Amino acid sequence: MSRRVVVTGMGIVTPISCKVDDCFDRIVAGESGVHKITLFDVSDFQVQIAGDIPNFDPSGHLDQKELKRIDRFSQFGVVAAIDAMRDSGLDLDRIDRRTSGVIIGSGIGGLTTIEEQLTRLILKGPDRVSPLTIPRLMLNAAGANIAIQFGLHGPNYSVATACASATNAMGDAFRLIQRGVCDVIVTGGAEAALTRMGLAAFQNMRALSSRNDNPPAASRPFDADRDGFVFSEGAGVLIFEELEHAQKRDAKIHCEVLGYGTNCDAGHITQPDEQGRGASLTMQLALDDARLNSDQIDYINAHGTSTPLGDAAETCAVKKIFGPAAYKVSISSTKSQLGHTLGASGGIEAIITALTINRGIIPPTINLESPDPLCDLDYTPNKARAKPVRIAMSNSFGFGGHNASIILGSLTR
Repeated sequence: MSRRVVVTGMGIVTPISCKVDDCFDRIVAGESGVHKITLFDVSDFQVQIAGDIPNFDPSGHLDQKELKRIDRFSQFGVVAAIDAMRDSGLDLDRIDRRTSGVIIGSGIGGLTTIEEQLTRLILKGPDRVSPLTIPRLMLNAAGANIAIQFGLHGPNYSVATACASATNAMGDAFRLIQRGVCDVIVTGGAEAALTRMGLAAFQNMRALSSRNDNPPAASRPFDADRDGFVFSEGAGVLIFEELEHAQKRDAKIHCEVLGYGTNCDAGHITQPDEQGRGASLTMQLALDDARLNSDQIDYINAHGTSTPLGDAAETCAVKKIFGPAAYKVSISSTKSQLGHTLGASGGIEAIITALTINRGIIPPTINLESPDPLCDLDYTPNKARAKPVRIAMSNSFGFGGHNASIILGSLTR
């Protein structure tokens, strides 16, 4: 059995906007969500910029009692899931909740809670550590809280593959529906690791851009002057649904999920394979799964984090798989506007990819002013471009060598 899978709902939390259509419009306009950090005092940090969401207000989705019980990353995930469920139009009283599941990715989980409770332990002693610490910080908390929110009794687990987490989660959801295990799965990713400890750790790895004087220009994928990624936070949650299940209820269908591939470099814990061999293979696996040739891909939403090694490796990977067509396919990295949301990035970027298909607009890679000779493909520099997109690929590559690619397409392609 191999059933067709479609996307019927989408919800988003980002530094630019927490509304799907508004977020896409702002990305297309070239707006940046990168700014001076306001979540906490950064006066003693070398890196003082990020894509934080200081005015995030979940009160319209969750009551105060619920908010106190869940970490910030779970709040992001639940809010995005509620919006995605509303968008889907699913009537929860008319679906089989036993075949409706949740698979959410997160690279780090409840780091806010870990940091807060460790501070309590050190300053006030063990009796002052919250009894809710473990339920708040555990990696599966976002998915569990989403299931509780909707009463979904199907498969529920979390995926932690660093920056590939959300795409791996979506790939698992795709396969469970294909095989007939589920009819509906809430999937994607959530991340809120932007804390003092999280920022210090990435800063001291020298992974981050230090353009404190010009935050909107800091994330510059594929540019010769890129100096690291911009740390960000957010969530992207989608409703995956079996095609006939969606059609029977006359659902709005955003796009179809066509293929998925995943593998591991098995080389270095943080650095990608410089030749992009693992990344190229995962793209080929996704193409094979979708039964497509590379020249049928109209658009690639690149992982494109703005790191010197990563962007060059991804360029090599695209060339390996696409050959001469690599120079014809439209590519962009929307991390140039949003920063890098780590384990949530694949979910956010899948939503952006779906909207690219629906709107026929290629988002720009902003800040691409001095092209790197090693990154010589069409990265849609600085200005969005109108172009029909029938089939698109979204790439996610993470620490640990984790690679994942997912292919989306128009239902009427």
